[in-house]
Amino acid sequence: MTVQFRPAKPSDVRDIAQIVAPYANRRILVSKELISYFEDVQEFVVATDDGGDVVGCGALHVLWDDLAEVRTLAVAEPLVGHGIGHGLLTRLERRARDLGLRRLFCLTFEVDFFGRHGFYPIEGTPVGTDIYQEMLRSHDDGVAEFLDLARVKPNTLGNTRMLKELS
Repeated sequence: MTVQFRPAKPSDVRDIAQIVAPYANRRILVSKELISYFEDVQEFVVATDDGGDVVGCGALHVLWDDLAEVRTLAVAEPLVGHGIGHGLLTRLERRARDLGLRRLFCLTFEVDFFGRHGFYPIEGTPVGTDIYQEMLRSHDDGVAEFLDLARVKPNTLGNTRMLKELS
């Protein structure tokens, strides 16, 4: 099987939701409404197989002028371990560099995977007090998770906060 990577389109959203669903059901990824995927489709990269079917996805969500979060990185379960996640993460990192970002954050159970890609565990939130105060104004649940706010604790239990410095 040959895998291709490309920016997601609105026509991919239902496939993205279907790939994420088993992970969300096991609370490995955050469960989202379909409308959220449509609203954020421009953040996604998808992997497609020879027939053009979506077999993986990942999103890059800019948090601040030098920082973005890798979100919703998922591969169709039968294809886990075939390098698709690596390919998606590589493209998200390239996009981050193209945007001039210097750091990537993730909140994950997949510590070994992200560790192999240069991420390391951190404690707390890697922004200063002034930026933290600005970010508190966001309505995005992912930003609330990044800030480690109490209202999102059930979504983040057991996850590891990880960071990567981009060169």
